[in-house]
Amino acid sequence: MNKQVKFLWKLIMVVLVNILVISIVSTAGSSVLTLSKVGSQGAEVKSIQTKLNEQNYYKGKIDGIYGSQTKDAVKRFQTVKGLTPDGIAGPKTLNALGIGSSTGAQGPFNSTEVTLLARVISAEARGEPYIGQVAVGGVILNRIEHPSFPNTLAGVIYQPGAFSCLNDGGINAPISDSAFKAARDCINGYDPSGGSIYYYNPAKSTSKWIFSRPVITVIGDHRFCK
Repeated sequence: MNKQVKFLWKLIMVVLVNILVISIVSTAGSSVLTLSKVGSQGAEVKSIQTKLNEQNYYKGKIDGIYGSQTKDAVKRFQTVKGLTPDGIAGPKTLNALGIGSSTGAQGPFNSTEVTLLARVISAEARGEPYIGQVAVGGVILNRIEHPSFPNTLAGVIYQPGAFSCLNDGGINAPISDSAFKAARDCINGYDPSGGSIYYYNPAKSTSKWIFSRPVITVIGDHRFCK
């Protein structure tokens, strides 16, 4: 019975900490740029259209409305820049366009989100080579821009079942210095995962489904895949 009580207390503490972190991220996100896609409107869309126009990718009206012309221009830009050509202007696309650079090396993320990203990298890739830590961060950012996942950092990280460190308490461990550096590097566009949206350790994974995913690259103990 004592073991069960201890387990329940640990589980409650993990849940409470996760709720607290989500609350902090939500309230601290005023400086975060939105993820623009078809249907979006506003100043950020105008900035995207202006940047694309300056680089001869977009010839339409700069009206702040994210329509099919803007989407096609974004896709052309992404293709040339080696980004996933999904027509969604997420963090990596915004960085490549030079939008959000006024917020510093963190790009479109605030300091709280950079810390959250570093915390997950540290927990999920502890003991992995540095390039493998950056690749784990890359997967997280790739998911933000992928239509099958939430379009915010907190949404991706706290998606149920997405990362084991949220279940085993690893996310609450001290953050390694290399994880902070890895977080900044992947935010600035370094993606050793090759655009992957999944990764797993074949020695530890029990999911038959994840083994079916096409592998893009192998770094350390992790396989990175589509």
